[in-house]
Amino acid sequence: MPELHLKYMRTALALARRGLGKTAPNPAVGCLIVAGGEVVGRGWHKKAGTPHAEVHALNDAGDLAAGADVYVTLEPCAHFGKTPPCVRALVAARVARVFVAVVDPNPLVAGKGIEILREAGIEVQVGLLEGAARELNLPFIKWIQTGRPFVTLKSALTMDGKSATANGDSRWITGDRSRREVHRLRGVMDAIMVGVGTVVKDDPLLTCRVPGGKDPVRVVVDSTLRVPLHAAVFNPHSAARTLVATCSTDAARLAAVADHGGEILRCAEREGRVDLDDLFRQLGALGMQSVLLEGGSHLAGAALRAGLIDRCLIFLAPKLVGGAGMGLFAGEGVAMMGDALRLEGMTVKRIGADLLVQGTPKTGARD
Repeated sequence: MPELHLKYMRTALALARRGLGKTAPNPAVGCLIVAGGEVVGRGWHKKAGTPHAEVHALNDAGDLAAGADVYVTLEPCAHFGKTPPCVRALVAARVARVFVAVVDPNPLVAGKGIEILREAGIEVQVGLLEGAARELNLPFIKWIQTGRPFVTLKSALTMDGKSATANGDSRWITGDRSRREVHRLRGVMDAIMVGVGTVVKDDPLLTCRVPGGKDPVRVVVDSTLRVPLHAAVFNPHSAARTLVATCSTDAARLAAVADHGGEILRCAEREGRVDLDDLFRQLGALGMQSVLLEGGSHLAGAALRAGLIDRCLIFLAPKLVGGAGMGLFAGEGVAMMGDALRLEGMTVKRIGADLLVQGTPKTGARD
C-alpha cells in the first residue's frame, strides 16, 4: 500500500481519537476526504445522536467531494438510527473511492455499507491500518459482540510490587506525569469503578482533571451500602452520574443514597458480595463500552478471579517500600507459579521517572 494512503488513514485515526469516551454507544470514527492530493474534508463522530464522521467530512468538503477519495476508520453505516445511513450520503456526494480500515462488527452493518458503495460503482478497499483501527475501538467491538464493557485495570505499584505501605498510605506512588496520564485515561472512559473501601479510605472525586476532558460515570461497588453519604463521589459540581452497585435490601439506606445523588444498581449476589459478572452486564445494558477499574485490591482480586479484566495498565514507580505493604490483588491467588495468569502483547513506556506496563490477560475476559 503506498505510503500516502497510510498517511491519510493515520490522519483519519487521529481524528477518530478526538471522540474517544464521548460517542458511546456508538464507536469513535474519523474520516478524511482527499481530492487532487489535497485534504478537502475532515470529520469525526463527536457524540451519539449527532452526525457521524463521514457527514462532517462531506460538509467540510462540499462540492469538492465529487470524485474524491475517502478514508474512514470504520465501515460507513448502512442503517437508520438516530441519524441517516452514511453510505447514502457518500453515494449522493459521488465520491470515487472509499478506503475502509475495518468492517463494522455491528450486525446491522457488517459489510452492508461496503456492498451498497460497490453497487453504486464506488471502489472500496478494506483493511488499511486495520490493526490500529481495531485497537482504537476495542471497547465498541467487545460491547457490540457481547453486550459487556471492555474492562481496563489500572494500578500504581512500587518496584517491589506494593500499592501502599503497611499502614495503607498510597499518596503518591507515581509522579505528576503519570497522574496526568491517568486523568487523560479517565477522560476517554465511559465509567470509572472503585470499591467502597477506596471511597471510605481516600474519598476520591473520580473526575477527569485535564483541560477539555469529561468526567466518566462513577461506579462504586458497595455490597452492603456503607458508602458515606458525604462522600466526594456524590459531587454536585460534576455532571457525571454516580452509580452505586449493591445487593443490599436495606430500604432506608437505599433511599438515603438515592437522596444524596446516587443511582442504585441492584445486582445479583455471589458469596455475600456484588456479582461483578452481573454488574458488568448491567453496565453494558446502559450503553457503557469501557470501564476503568481503579481502586481497591479486593475489587481487583475479585475481577481477576472472575476473568473479567480485558487489559492491565500498571504504573511502576522507582520506589521500594519493603516490609509487608499491600499488593495489587487481595484474596486467594494461585498456589503454583505455573498456574499464574500470563499477560500477552506486553508494552513498556517511560512516563517521567515511571514505567507504564501494559498487557492483556491470556485467557481474555469472559463473554
